Amino acid sequence: MTTTATTPTTPAPTANGRTVALAFFAARAVLEGVLTRHGLTYHQSVTIRAVVAAGGSIARDALVADVNGSLKTDESVVRGVVDELTAGTLLEEDPADPSRLRLTEAGRELDETTSAESAEVSARLYAGIPAEDLAVAGRVLALVTERANAELAGA
Repeated sequence: MTTTATTPTTPAPTANGRTVALAFFAARAVLEGVLTRHGLTYHQSVTIRAVVAAGGSIARDALVADVNGSLKTDESVVRGVVDELTAGTLLEEDPADPSRLRLTEAGRELDETTSAESAEVSARLYAGIPAEDLAVAGRVLALVTERANAELAGA
């Protein structure tokens, strides 16, 4: 007689603040490894990506508002990051409109490099997860984000 050992399956965790935070901080730690190799902080990377998302040029106040909306930090922290990137010659005034900031050539190159490396990491992290599961997770996280932003706006 042959017996087959069975392994009890562990139920999938319910999505809640803890599971979302654990996933975020684990993925962020991996990303920060990429960024650190290139001399960037997480906040600097978010700021550079905001300039890219804005089409490569954005008003300073709009950039600060965008990054502050993403990071949920004090505005002075974001202004400090913008100043660091400007002093580090990764951001500069846009010659076409000095009220706007744009990436320098060095900033663009750094963004392209870190984005490519980050995309490779993301591909590994999300590999094998069915598209339907990612769509459901995306909808749930978008709703949680919307509700949390509403809570913050009401505070």
